Amino acid sequence: KEGRKEGRAETERRHLAMADPPHQPLRIHLNQPPRERPPVHISCHAERDRVLEVFREAISRNAPASAVAVPAMQEAMKPQKQTVLVQDENQLLENGLRTLLEELVGAAVDAGEPAMQHGRSVDEGNDGRGLIMRLLDIVLYLCERGHVEGGMIFQLLEDLTEVSTMKDCKEVFGYIESKQEILGKPELFGRGKLVMLRTCNQLLRRLSKANDVVFCGRILMFLAHFFPLSERSAVNIKGVFNTSNETKYEKEPTNDGLSIDFNFYKTFWSLQEHFSNPATLLQNPLRWQAFSSSLEIVLDTFEAQPLGDDEETSSHLDERDNTIFDIKYLTSSKLMSLELRDPNFRRYVLVQCLIIFDYLKTPVKTDKEGPRETLREEVRAREVHVKKLLESTPPKGVEFLASIEHILEREQNWVWWKRDGCPPFERFISEKKATHELPKKRRARWRLGNKELSQLWKWADQNPNALTDPQRVKMPPVAEYWKPLAEDMDAMAGIEAEYHHKNNRVYCWKGLRFSARQDLEGFSRFTEHGIEAVVPPELLPPDVRAKLHKSGEKSKQRGAKKDEDVKGVISHVEEPQVNGRVAVLDGTAPRDNDDATAVEIDTVMATNQSDAPTPEGSQKQLSEMDVPTDEPPSVAGSPPELGHISGASSPDECAATRIHITGLESSLPRITGESKPPRKRTQLDP
Repeated sequence: KEGRKEGRAETERRHLAMADPPHQPLRIHLNQPPRERPPVHISCHAERDRVLEVFREAISRNAPASAVAVPAMQEAMKPQKQTVLVQDENQLLENGLRTLLEELVGAAVDAGEPAMQHGRSVDEGNDGRGLIMRLLDIVLYLCERGHVEGGMIFQLLEDLTEVSTMKDCKEVFGYIESKQEILGKPELFGRGKLVMLRTCNQLLRRLSKANDVVFCGRILMFLAHFFPLSERSAVNIKGVFNTSNETKYEKEPTNDGLSIDFNFYKTFWSLQEHFSNPATLLQNPLRWQAFSSSLEIVLDTFEAQPLGDDEETSSHLDERDNTIFDIKYLTSSKLMSLELRDPNFRRYVLVQCLIIFDYLKTPVKTDKEGPRETLREEVRAREVHVKKLLESTPPKGVEFLASIEHILEREQNWVWWKRDGCPPFERFISEKKATHELPKKRRARWRLGNKELSQLWKWADQNPNALTDPQRVKMPPVAEYWKPLAEDMDAMAGIEAEYHHKNNRVYCWKGLRFSARQDLEGFSRFTEHGIEAVVPPELLPPDVRAKLHKSGEKSKQRGAKKDEDVKGVISHVEEPQVNGRVAVLDGTAPRDNDDATAVEIDTVMATNQSDAPTPEGSQKQLSEMDVPTDEPPSVAGSPPELGHISGASSPDECAATRIHITGLESSLPRITGESKPPRKRTQLDP
């Protein structure tokens, strides 16, 4: 109980302390200073009117935007004298400028003038710009320099396209194209890319795809240049087809008296249903069979009715107005016979077929999504047939087919890029990781060593055949390969020395390898005259050919003449020597030829008397041959021993014969210019 009493007393003391103090009596201070009043802001309408007046005066001046932009902004934002506006000030300025822009467009409509040309003066000192264009230049200058928010110019352009007619929108878009580099800067692009994308899409929806084809193309080209390649908003990631684009044709024949094959008419135009959504060809085998049979009928009809490459058709196609575009087929049955005779119409259909085939052959991530092997074979067969028809379609069918194949080949790179999730093209060098990091994970093992090779092997249709294809590696002819270098050497071409092909080491190295295999004579000129002498003479200009090949031809002629003289002397001397040698060594020769042989040998030895050995030298050579002179003759039937000469009856006769042989052998090397050591042992057949 005592504890409860103490708690209650403590609570009462707290309440008394928190109670209001007693009221003080009222006191009046006569000399109290006046308190400062908070500033009274001007109404929003008054500020907007001031912005309108200031910028009206600014755009009425004939001065560049850099001279009037910042002063006008500071004057409109009084009492703030800052050069960079904050969020509320940006919003106020943007509202005022949008109101001014709307007034200018309304004034242009009332005056019956184009919006971008309203207020343009024809004076000599005027720059020829309208009031709206001057206003846009001022705002663009402020956005570029960072004085106002970067997205303000994009918002004004969107408002301008919304309140303008399509005729005025073309001029507005021309202004956008002229300022593309400034609008694409990072400080502006990040703020207004979505607004610009929305503006262009709204224009595309308002335009007619049949009558405004050129303007639509300009918008698409601008978007392609304005946005980076890795922008996912411009990529159809899922590969959705535009199935809303239908080609309507007659389902029942009409009784108009025209004799046409209505079954062929329906078969022909039914192909467009498959062209608009090719994904169904892989999902439903029945649709592929219907498409394949219909396409075969159409291709056979094209082949049965070839087009002649006459002068009238070619001239008519060349003189055709390039401003006419046909984006939709005319499907009337009355025009079927005329369309079949039109080369352009045939090309449209055949190119559609190649696009479909290219889509069906495109590799996919998994084998389940791809076409079957039988379907691939049918696609290849149809593709060959279509290309054959394109080559035979005048004019310039071969060149046209080559262009289409090149386009489709480049398209495959974009297909693979989209399929991999549109990875960025920029690759940055990664910094070296610290050594104290965790151990690296085990790398994935691929079938062919890395991911890229494994994917290439999987994507290709017939890898073994592709590796053994003879067209896989093709060596160009030497004349064709050296043609660029020959053109560089022509002084009339005017090509600077730093751009010559001879400065390209890889090009010269490949050329030397080709010349070593195909033109060995030209390859041999490299060491003496350099890389320019390897070029075939028929490709060189006359002055360069005379300079490089004149000295070479003279030295070649002198060398050939010298070789002929040496060969003549050798042949003239060798024949009697060889005959004499046979006569001396052959013991079975007739005896009546001995005198002639001796005379020939004596003649040769007399001719080379200065080089012939002396008797002492002959005896020395005889002793070096290690031939015994006192051995008895060999037994009949046994092989002759080393050093024995058949037909010699005495040692003296053998010694004389050896002297003749030694003189002959010592004279031959000196005539031919060779050095041949004497033989140690000699074995002569009988």
